Amino acid sequence: MIGRLRGTLIEKHPPWLVVDVGGVGYELEASMNTLLALPGLGETVQLFTHLSIREDAHLLYGFYKEPERALFRALIKVNGVGPKLALAILSGMEQDQFIRCVMDNDIKALTRLPGVGKKTAERLVVEMRDRFPHWSADQQGELASLQSGASAAASDPLADAEAALVSLGYKPAEATRMLSGLEAGLSTEALIKTALSRKLAG
Repeated sequence: MIGRLRGTLIEKHPPWLVVDVGGVGYELEASMNTLLALPGLGETVQLFTHLSIREDAHLLYGFYKEPERALFRALIKVNGVGPKLALAILSGMEQDQFIRCVMDNDIKALTRLPGVGKKTAERLVVEMRDRFPHWSADQQGELASLQSGASAAASDPLADAEAALVSLGYKPAEATRMLSGLEAGLSTEALIKTALSRKLAG
């Protein structure tokens, strides 16, 4: 099991990134919260990881903070929630925000996340509610304090942002609407984060 990587960030194409560790490039998929917290290309980065082994692929997921990985692992234990949906949930909400939705039984807010219908939202509330009292206050609030240190690395941030939203489960037309009217000059990560925030606000 690969639990943590430390190396040089050499590629960043949300939601994918590549970290060079001793000459070996590890490709990871990450949430938008993690991508926003990463330094620029060529900088040293340390990520907590989760390895998912399938018959046709070995998939590696990266997390800037351990509490985010812990929440990811808790989410994929929920019936009907796989790694792709768990990553979409983490991208669409901060950890403390998600906890509040679960504890407040806010089904409506949860269904604004890509791929989360009413039944899935209800399962999230039922199956996740009892787990949060055991999390420390530091774990619950740590991800909310992540700072955006990302730099734009793509030649067309808008196109990359749209592709990233589609990869998270949004339909192409919906992704286009979510990005419409956003300020020109924003990085790919900033575009994605703003679009997700607008979607969640409804």
